Amino acid sequence: MPHHSAPHPAAPQQPPSAAPDAPDDSAAAGIRRPDLRPFMAAFPTGVSIVTTLDSGATPHGLTCSSVASVALEPPTLVVCIRAASPTLSVLLAQGHFALNLLHERARGTSDLFASGAPDRFDRTEWRLPLGAGGPHLTEDAHAVADCAVVRTVAFGDHTAVFAEVGRVTVRDDPQPLLYGLRRYALWSEAASAPPPAAALPAVPLVRPAATAEGGTRVIR
Repeated sequence: MPHHSAPHPAAPQQPPSAAPDAPDDSAAAGIRRPDLRPFMAAFPTGVSIVTTLDSGATPHGLTCSSVASVALEPPTLVVCIRAASPTLSVLLAQGHFALNLLHERARGTSDLFASGAPDRFDRTEWRLPLGAGGPHLTEDAHAVADCAVVRTVAFGDHTAVFAEVGRVTVRDDPQPLLYGLRRYALWSEAASAPPPAAALPAVPLVRPAATAEGGTRVIR
């Protein structure tokens, strides 16, 4: 399957970092692909909702757990969204979005936005601060990042959206909602787990030797 990169229209053109992959003929050859879902289900993550507005100021959004930081300077993250998602189409057309990290009491909102219900924004409290990339879910998010799309990479049935973060809003007492093995968990319960009964033996500290380079002592 070809792997190509398409910069967002508002972003400067960038040369591809690598040549496109050769077409994948495994399906035609009858090779059975592994199911990646059980593997990724064993990697618990936080839960987020991506939100944006179309040209008519109608809100769009979806639940997303495929989120990662890319760089601190410039502050950049990536979200991976199903290529057929209507929210993705609006997000790419507008070039900005808000990433709402859900707190542990927002399981119902996570399910609501995963369902694709057309009235999901009518059933959720949200606001649009000045300069926001998309609706902020004021009652359900413990942190929000306002993002501008800088690059996209389409691969298979998903699109990776790279975005520069323009503003971050974080509550003083974040309590993230967690998801893994196809079920939710609470950060407060995970964080309150007692430490292991027996600690691992301490490893003796070995002090490295010092060498001289140009009259300066360097510790390796």
